[in-house]
Amino acid sequence: MGQGQQETVSTSLAGTVSEEISASLAPVDAELERRYPGDPGTRQPVHTVYVPGDVFAAGTVRSWGDRALAALDEHAPDAASFAAVLGLPDDLAEPVHTRVRAKLEREPIEDLRIDFEDGYGPRPDAEEDEAAARAARLVAEAYGNGTAAPYMGIRMKCMEAAVRDRGIRTLDIFLTGLLDHGGLPGGLVLTLPKVTYPEQVTAMVRLLDAFEKTHGLDAGRIGFEIQIETSQAILAADGTATVARMIQAADGRATGLHYGTFDYSACLGVSAAHQASDHPAADHAKAVMQVAAAGTGVRVSDGSTNVLPVGPTEKVHDAWRLHYGLTRRALARAYYQGWDMHPGHIPTRYAAVFAFYREGFRQAAERLARYANRAGGDVMDEPATAKALSGYLLRGLDCGALDDTEVAGATGLSRTDLEGFAAPRRGDLTATGQ
Repeated sequence: MGQGQQETVSTSLAGTVSEEISASLAPVDAELERRYPGDPGTRQPVHTVYVPGDVFAAGTVRSWGDRALAALDEHAPDAASFAAVLGLPDDLAEPVHTRVRAKLEREPIEDLRIDFEDGYGPRPDAEEDEAAARAARLVAEAYGNGTAAPYMGIRMKCMEAAVRDRGIRTLDIFLTGLLDHGGLPGGLVLTLPKVTYPEQVTAMVRLLDAFEKTHGLDAGRIGFEIQIETSQAILAADGTATVARMIQAADGRATGLHYGTFDYSACLGVSAAHQASDHPAADHAKAVMQVAAAGTGVRVSDGSTNVLPVGPTEKVHDAWRLHYGLTRRALARAYYQGWDMHPGHIPTRYAAVFAFYREGFRQAAERLARYANRAGGDVMDEPATAKALSGYLLRGLDCGALDDTEVAGATGLSRTDLEGFAAPRRGDLTATGQ
């Protein structure tokens, strides 16, 4: 065939074959869109801080930041000493330390949950009523005066019979109080603990639906996290993965799955000395959670460590190293969020997160730039990899590990460009894949 001559294109199937196949798969197409919409593309906090309902105050967020800074000043007063404790490489010592201090001054807590469950315990009804109303007022005031964490809300008591009515009442008081004080904030997050059966999730959906209808709110306005704290939440009596059924039972309202380190471990009989987020039982549960949530738009969160960085410097350093290592381990396993139980934990939370994103920044930026410019290189990246690379950079930007100018300079891409790669249309991931 001569140069420039066009190929002859022949087909064997009638056009109706494709039409019939498309018609037969239409229900599947709709099901994919409904069940697996993909990541929502919004910011995911790197941690959740839990504060008991009777302890939470107007100055809690700032107080945690100040206490964390004081811990740094006392136990690692400069970049070199902080890096030595955590084993940071020399080139990361100064930038990580500087960014950690800046974060603690600017935004010490990314997600705060006012706790009315285990951290609060059983109280007289009048006392919990007052605490819930007070929490609503303080949260509304914080969002109004700019002192709020980006995400805030409550953890109510669970849907089990003994505490169900109390949990429902507390949630009602809190949400009603927010409306009385100006409306539901954009960063509102609710947590439903100790979920064992999908029907308990359905009950939460009914509760929120009733609240929305009562106040004329948009249907589905209020979402919630599901805490995975029982073995039955992972594996049901019939052998199915309960957590997957819970996500579907939430009818689009589930925003996250949070692993409960200590309740889950105790449920399996793990002794207290070995209850930790890196225990094999924890890894199994979190792997099931991760697979169940993949593609659904529901985020996953790791649990916490109960080893607190308090006491003499040697003990603080030991606790910091443990927390830093657990956080880095979780990040490598695509668990980008976890719990923090003490102000002394947040310096190492941010140190681990910032080191994670800064260590891989240059390589991720260069690979994404080559992909975007079709420049080739020694790695053949695909759309799915570009999605992961851009998601990595966006998470680094959101938490403060990276800056817009350095990411744009290294990639030649704007944030809008990154968001386009991070959230492609469904077909784009497979159209050019291998």
